[in-house]
Amino acid sequence: MEEGLTHLNTAGEVHMVDVGDRLPTKREATAKGCLQMQPTTLELIRSGNTPKGDLLAVARVAAIQAAKRTWELIPLCHQLPLSGVEVTIEQDSSLPGLILCCRCSTTNSTGVEMESMAAVSIGLLTLYDMLKSIDPGMTLGQIALIHKDGGRNGAWSR
Repeated sequence: MEEGLTHLNTAGEVHMVDVGDRLPTKREATAKGCLQMQPTTLELIRSGNTPKGDLLAVARVAAIQAAKRTWELIPLCHQLPLSGVEVTIEQDSSLPGLILCCRCSTTNSTGVEMESMAAVSIGLLTLYDMLKSIDPGMTLGQIALIHKDGGRNGAWSR
């Protein structure tokens, strides 16, 4: 087995990493992504005239729910008690589109990078779902970890 392949056991089989011997520490991770759309679609959002109501509120709730349930969606993720999930959605005329950002935090023995990235992904998919009838050509993109802190490796920023 190669050094650093932590999700493989000595026989080379996939397994869930045992983090039971790690000390719980404060951990946080921030991710972001965007939904690019037609300028007219962004204008509908700005004016509050989208066909399915308050899509930003629904997307925030969907992102929070995704963060809380990441362990059910990604096979080797641990179930984590999140101490906080913050979701922001900004309009960006230069895309044009929306930028969704999520910061997750916990005090645990493993990090929350996957929770923040899952939240961004599901939040953006929710926005797409609520706008697809008026702009099916929208594009989700640039989903990335922006910052993480805590644990053995400390802080990292893009």
